[in-house]
Amino acid sequence: MPGDDAATLAAARAWWTTSIIDTAPGEIRFRGYPVQQLIGKLSFPGMLLLMARGELPHPGEAALAEAAMVAMVDHGPHAPSIATARMAATCGVPINNVIASAIGLAGDIHGGVGQELMGLLYRIAHKGEAEAATVVAEKKAAGGFVPGFGHRWHKDSDPRVPALLALVDAAVKDGVVAGIHLAAARALEEAIGAGRKRKIPMNVDGATAVIFCELGLDPIFGRGFFVLARGGGALVHAWEEQGQGGRLKGPMAKEILPTYAGPARRDVPA
Repeated sequence: MPGDDAATLAAARAWWTTSIIDTAPGEIRFRGYPVQQLIGKLSFPGMLLLMARGELPHPGEAALAEAAMVAMVDHGPHAPSIATARMAATCGVPINNVIASAIGLAGDIHGGVGQELMGLLYRIAHKGEAEAATVVAEKKAAGGFVPGFGHRWHKDSDPRVPALLALVDAAVKDGVVAGIHLAAARALEEAIGAGRKRKIPMNVDGATAVIFCELGLDPIFGRGFFVLARGGGALVHAWEEQGQGGRLKGPMAKEILPTYAGPARRDVPA
């Protein structure tokens, strides 16, 4: 009731409800753990796992998440996110806006691929590896393709993938993760390559999706971890670009003009 101080205070306290963090003057606890006990003991990815899942991660789980973020941090100025960060850095905007411009490109094609694939891997793991062929058939019928496989540069093998999957294999052997989503991804890779002369290998989005599924995360974290990792890459690229002194740099050197496909020069009628 308006005017009831106790009710107003209770409503104000209930306005934000979270099970992630408990704060009060002199106290900060994450999922019940005092922050001072976590500092120096948890890596940043491990901290995210604690916040997302509610319990302290196994060191091997935190190591997998960290490896995924290392693999996603950068792919050079040809990557739209990094190119955008470097261009933004030459426009005089603050670094937070530079990073925001970069991660704002984490769409369904660049950066968000892992999120979609995670949903498919969970589906295959739940229904069985034979479901992989059904997924591929559905994508073909819709005129699309399975996310997380193939790369415009790394045609034969994405150099990040073998290293990541080796870590997952080791974690399965050590009992850290179950490996069912890794098996689902490999079944999907086989189904995609069926009947083709050339294999379409898993890319980094696929390998990191495997890791995040093995860690039991919601698919939204497939995109979220990319954003966090690539934001770090954008930060360092922006710092380098600013140090080089470039100003108002566009996507191409000024000596290279875009292809014009409109009408030839013509005069406005008198």
